[in-house]
Amino acid sequence: MSVISGLLLLVGSLIAVLAGLGLVRFPDVLTRLQAATKLQVPGLGLILLGAALAASSVAEVALLLLVAVFQTITAPVLGQVLGRAAARTGEVRSDLLVEDESTPP
Repeated sequence: MSVISGLLLLVGSLIAVLAGLGLVRFPDVLTRLQAATKLQVPGLGLILLGAALAASSVAEVALLLLVAVFQTITAPVLGQVLGRAAARTGEVRSDLLVEDESTPP
């Protein structure tokens, strides 16, 4: 069980590192938000699953489940809010957009 737990922790950490790399390397706000929200949730999910397998009590597993639910709900909402704020303040590079659905036709 500890090998599976360690493997899940390792894979989740690698996904989280890829998300951080995307935050540094991507050119604009919207692609950075994509990296932050899309990769962060499964990365953290694998880390929490690995920690839950290594947990010694049901209370610890319940707490980890609560963290997973909270993160799954808040990360996409935060990405949406930050994306809208960036679009309203003009921080979005329109030359990189294929289609801009934030403004009415």
